[in-house]
Amino acid sequence: MPRPMRGLFLTAAAAIAVLFAVIAAPASAQPADVTHQYILGPGDQIRLTVFGESDLSGEFKVGDDGMVSLPLIGQIAAKGLTPAALEQTISDKLTPDYVKNPNVNVEVMSYRPFFIIGEVNKPGSYPYQSGMTALEAVALAGGFTYRAKTEQVLIKRSVGTASGEDLQPIETTVMPGDVIKVRERYF
Repeated sequence: MPRPMRGLFLTAAAAIAVLFAVIAAPASAQPADVTHQYILGPGDQIRLTVFGESDLSGEFKVGDDGMVSLPLIGQIAAKGLTPAALEQTISDKLTPDYVKNPNVNVEVMSYRPFFIIGEVNKPGSYPYQSGMTALEAVALAGGFTYRAKTEQVLIKRSVGTASGEDLQPIETTVMPGDVIKVRERYF
C-alpha cells in the first residue's frame, strides 16, 4: 500500500510543481500581444475614435502627469488604465451632456520607450517593439560590454501605481516603460 500512496504523492507533487511553474512563469512566457491587458502610462500615443463624431476623434498623447486632454471633456486620467477602461471613462464623460450613446474606441498607436542601462555599449531609451526580449534590447543598445553579466538582467517594471525590480533571464519579454539594467560580472 505505501507504493500507491507514494505514486499518488509524486503525482500531486508534480501537479503542484506545474502549478507553481505556471504562476511564476517568466515574462518571456507571456504572450507578445500587450494590447489586451496593457496599462497606459506617460508617453503613450493613443488614437481616440468616437464613431459619428469626427470632431471628438484624433490622436492624443498621455502627458507626463498621466493625463490626456480631450475635446469638450478636458483632462482625463489615463495613467494606470487599460485602453478598454479609458474607453469606458470617456464614454461616461460624453454621455450626459455631449453625445447620446457614444461608441468610443481607444487604440495605442505608439508605446512609451524602454530604457537600458549598465554594461551595454549605448545605454539610453529606445522605442518599444512588440515581443522584444531583453537580449534584443541589448542588441539595440550596441551589445554587451566585456564586463557584462550576460545570463540575467535586472528589470524594473511599473504596473499601474506599483513597481518592482526583479532579476530575469535574458530571454524575458520587455514591456513599454521597463528599465533594464545589465549588471557587471565580478570574475
